[in-house]
Amino acid sequence: MSNDLARTIWTELADLDFSLSTVDAAGIATRTLRAGDGGEAVIFLHGTSGHLEAFARNLRSHAEQYSCHAIDMLGHGYTGKPGHPYEIPRYRDHLLAYMDAAGIGKAHIVGESLGGWVGGRAAIDAPDRIASLQLLCAGGTVANPEVMERIRTSTRRAVETDDVELTRRRMRLLMADPADATEELVTVRHEIYHRPDFVANIGNLLCLQHLGTRLRNILTPEDLARITAPTLIVWGRDNPFGDVPEATAMHGAIPGSELVLFDDCGHWPQHERADEYNELSLRFLSKHPVK
Repeated sequence: MSNDLARTIWTELADLDFSLSTVDAAGIATRTLRAGDGGEAVIFLHGTSGHLEAFARNLRSHAEQYSCHAIDMLGHGYTGKPGHPYEIPRYRDHLLAYMDAAGIGKAHIVGESLGGWVGGRAAIDAPDRIASLQLLCAGGTVANPEVMERIRTSTRRAVETDDVELTRRRMRLLMADPADATEELVTVRHEIYHRPDFVANIGNLLCLQHLGTRLRNILTPEDLARITAPTLIVWGRDNPFGDVPEATAMHGAIPGSELVLFDDCGHWPQHERADEYNELSLRFLSKHPVK
């Protein structure tokens, strides 16, 4: 498993040429890490209350062949936080605005949790912009009040109380092995959680964890059936926010999709099982070039 001394965000990126910058995406200042040049664009989208560091273990391998863009999504990380609820169409519009600002006509989307929900919505509504879709423990197809309450209360408590242990618990909730919630990731997340703009907008960020709002944004089986982009679904058998039947139902609804289940893996397969995931992802991407 992970070793804080051996595997840090910096050691993952140290021998990689990359840039960390802010892009104006239709008026939203958007933090982006870019690596690789000349290849097809791959955009990495994190989960609820997350940030681009969720993909630190994936960028080096992907940047050898692709132009990688890991972004802080609307209202998250160090990206702008407008004062309104962040529902899925707003995330979709922000993603497409980022693509426009970065000069990307068509991209492969890798979406974890909330990021998969957003990527799925974009693939449905803007199919000409999405070359392929990876759904990593993707949300947005069910409304489970118990899971929503767990996400809402654990996140709000960690944000509204300046106790790093609460952030540590929130991070460990994601992982099958608590060691994968490294102290470095906890520190990064804690710093973000206690930025004044993040605290002020936590209600907007968590709006999808309320039943009425979630149902208004949910991806139905009929919606999923409209996805035409080649789709890979990756799921952890120990995912605390969605059981395997949720993944198999998604697989059944999306025409031609592939499903891969990882043992001893929670909600961050790209991080917890980075080596296996990177090999799987690169193989999938090579089969589905931009057309």
